[in-house]
Amino acid sequence: MSTVEQFLDLNSRKIWSLKPENRVIDSLFLMAEKNISCILIMNQEHLAGIFSERDYARKVVIKGKNSTETLLKEVMTDKLITISPKTGLDECMQLMTDHRIRHLPIVDNNKVVGLISIGDVVREMLVQQKVQIDELQRYISG
Repeated sequence: MSTVEQFLDLNSRKIWSLKPENRVIDSLFLMAEKNISCILIMNQEHLAGIFSERDYARKVVIKGKNSTETLLKEVMTDKLITISPKTGLDECMQLMTDHRIRHLPIVDNNKVVGLISIGDVVREMLVQQKVQIDELQRYISG
């Protein structure tokens, strides 16, 4: 597997999202309930931003904001880096490393089709490496 599209074919997951007008506490409850570390912020079908545990720590807790009063649109990350299903996993890893981010929304024809995390990318790259090592060992041993 070398593309995001192949990853999506094998790993279909629900996309969890809230609206920019939702409160931070809403996102915390959703992330805790679903055991996820970020949610997409959607304006109907349009991707408006992303809100992660890191955003919560840096933009809410450290700044002394109230989770029950602060709206997601006030603290979400809105300068997003997105990828297409045709993006290679190695490119995903490079983008995440260069921009120090842990999640990439997957967008196809202006529609969000998924989300990939650094853990997903590392896991898939390790699988690929194991397959290559096994093939090389079989080749060497004849």
